[in-house]
Amino acid sequence: MSEKRTEISELGEFGLIDQLAKGALIKNPSTLKGIGDDAAVLDAGDQVTVVSTDLLLEGVHFDLAYTPLPHLGFKAVAVNVSDIAAMNAIPTQITVSLALSNRFSVEAVQALYEGIYAACEQYGVDLVGGDTTVSRSGLVISVTAMGQAKKEQLSYRSGAQVNDILCVTGDLGAALVGLQILEREKQVFLSNPDMKPELEKYTVVTGRQLRPDARMDIIHELRELGVVPSSMIDISDGLASEIFHLCKASGVGATIYEDKLPIDKQTFDTAVELNLDPITCVLNGGEDYELLFTIDQKDFAKLEKHPDVHFIGHITKAEEGKFLVTKSGTAVQIKAQGWKHF
Repeated sequence: MSEKRTEISELGEFGLIDQLAKGALIKNPSTLKGIGDDAAVLDAGDQVTVVSTDLLLEGVHFDLAYTPLPHLGFKAVAVNVSDIAAMNAIPTQITVSLALSNRFSVEAVQALYEGIYAACEQYGVDLVGGDTTVSRSGLVISVTAMGQAKKEQLSYRSGAQVNDILCVTGDLGAALVGLQILEREKQVFLSNPDMKPELEKYTVVTGRQLRPDARMDIIHELRELGVVPSSMIDISDGLASEIFHLCKASGVGATIYEDKLPIDKQTFDTAVELNLDPITCVLNGGEDYELLFTIDQKDFAKLEKHPDVHFIGHITKAEEGKFLVTKSGTAVQIKAQGWKHF
């Protein structure tokens, strides 16, 4: 009698992680936090070291038909630095590993590293190692990022308290809308190679997809203002999905308000042009790499005038659920429909 076969798609990415994590027993007292947050946390005496790793696969996470290699190198570092930022830590080192097919020249790999080194310069991190190997298919990039913080400075996903204020940086939905534009122009080009892609009026949204920026600027400003978020996560899979992660880890609910959600005018207008609902793009678009965090109400005054921090809602009791209050005042249950890997 054959064993039951379970498709990975039945569990999804996070269900699979939960399943695999059951076997990861923590044996070392220096491991303060293992699987389950934006980064692992390791004891390092007076400070802690945070470690995060990410894979980027050609054909899954990026398309070289419209992704410049320097942009891709920068993005590979930025998405990992964003995980360090989400712990309220300062990134210090990275390692980069590549699997390359024979269609890549030395010059192409150097172009990729132009972006990697530009990101190292921007975020103040050192490239300290890695690995290279051959790929039988496309390009694979694996980056591991390390950072440091004092224990009392760390922000986990699990610290949100009832009545905390939910904050988000920047604006949302741009990366998803940018991806739709790039895919549309790719199809136009494939059907007629003489057609020049029309991207001039979409620079904000395409830029956010191709070369996102980790919000380390906000982390440094929080330090200066003396604000330690009670919980934090970066927005890689979409706002709704990240709210679910924070609520699950903290054992709470949340209410957010449609009229408080930040969206750039170009994102809004382009979404409408593409027949997409802009609010759906804000809630479910991934890869914005903004920060979603909660603060105690006593810290509100410190951030009240910050031009790039938006107060989108508040934390409620778990039994009150997760809701979006629309502009008309209707409370709609939030569904997490962000990026699905499987």
